[in-house]
Amino acid sequence: VASISELACICSALILHNDEVLVVEAKINALIQAAGVNAEPFWPGLFAKALASVNIGGLICNVGAGGPAPAAGAAPAGGPAPATTAAPAEEKKVEAKNEESEESDDDMGFGLFN
Repeated sequence: VASISELACICSALILHNDEVLVVEAKINALIQAAGVNAEPFWPGLFAKALASVNIGGLICNVGAGGPAPAAGAAPAGGPAPATTAAPAEEKKVEAKNEESEESDDDMGFGLFN
């Protein structure tokens, strides 16, 4: 759970980014003070340093993507995955487990949507 100080810094950084202003410690502090929030003094500096090398717009647009996409034509970070034949067997195991869990609900005489 984020603290008030962290939330104030997040909101300040988003406001600065939206207004196309460089996200720096002084600007974050100015917005926090203007909002009347008592933030711990080390947070604005940490956020400014953390966001200095980050494309905030890309971060916002890829919230659930799991990280930045590799450059076009680049190999994944770990290199190509080795080809295995175990994948279909693993899928069958997962499907079997799902079927078992559905059956256990039916055995009890009630389900989620009954």
